[in-house]
Amino acid sequence: MSLDLVSLTPAQSLGIPVALVGSVFLAVGAQLQQRGVAKVEAQPSDRKRSTLGIGQLLALARRPSWLLGTVCLGLAILFQLFSLFLAPLTVVQPLGALALVITAVLNARVTKVKLDGRSIRAMALCVVGVGLFVAVAALTTTTLPIQEPQLIAVVVILAVVLLAFGVVFGVLRKRLTRIFYVVGAGVLFGFVATLAKVLIGRIQTIFEAHFQLEPADWLTAVCLAGLLAAAILGTYFVQTAYSSGSPDVVVAGLTVIDPIVGVTIGVLVLGEAVHAPLWAGFVFAIAGAIAILGVIQVSRSGTRLHQSEAAKGVSSL
Repeated sequence: MSLDLVSLTPAQSLGIPVALVGSVFLAVGAQLQQRGVAKVEAQPSDRKRSTLGIGQLLALARRPSWLLGTVCLGLAILFQLFSLFLAPLTVVQPLGALALVITAVLNARVTKVKLDGRSIRAMALCVVGVGLFVAVAALTTTTLPIQEPQLIAVVVILAVVLLAFGVVFGVLRKRLTRIFYVVGAGVLFGFVATLAKVLIGRIQTIFEAHFQLEPADWLTAVCLAGLLAAAILGTYFVQTAYSSGSPDVVVAGLTVIDPIVGVTIGVLVLGEAVHAPLWAGFVFAIAGAIAILGVIQVSRSGTRLHQSEAAKGVSSL
């Protein structure tokens, strides 16, 4: 019985450690940005807001912790883009879930609350689930040239998503809860990763065609505009979510929803798993379930650590 395996090339395999480095920067950046937002939120204000106002956003730009966190997140994005250039989306995108494990460890050190057995087991589930998913994806998925129908599909789906979030945010802004911003950021950044992969694929295709542009290449510019729009709105959602709790919950939402969106589009639209055997689909489902269970348990542990930190007060960084 043939396993129908598709091995990554050495260059593609390099995308895995590159993505892991990006996860480290993501975790550190989230921790630092949340501290900056917490300090700004703690300042006296004449009225309560459910979202960050213009003044608060400007105040963030003066917080050293938030600025350093922004630099770390910028580096995380660069490493993620490089990993997407090297390897299939379905291989590198799930590795972002490991950022939650790193965030939980950082929170434990900052709050001086020792990780208990439940937290360690949750981290183990997350690592095992992600590791199994990536291992199978590395053997059964591949990057294919991006064609016009795929570009159109991604652009249409993103337009619907942006319109939906824009309408909900505009109409129900004062009544939206933190979960909306966490879910919204996860979905939008899932599209950011997908669009980045699409753009990288299109640029590679154009380069291989010796820069002979086609009529459909105008869609590449539309994809770039969509990527920027999703990134800006997603970033605002993340900062708003930081203002009402621990970074663990935000990172947990991103590391569950972001890969789900990215991998789903990578499989169904970009066709990265078109050569994957049937058994790989079952393994993906099992590994994904294990990773999601671990992420949920780690985020619950992070909430407990955050409550302990809140009791001690926020540092003045």
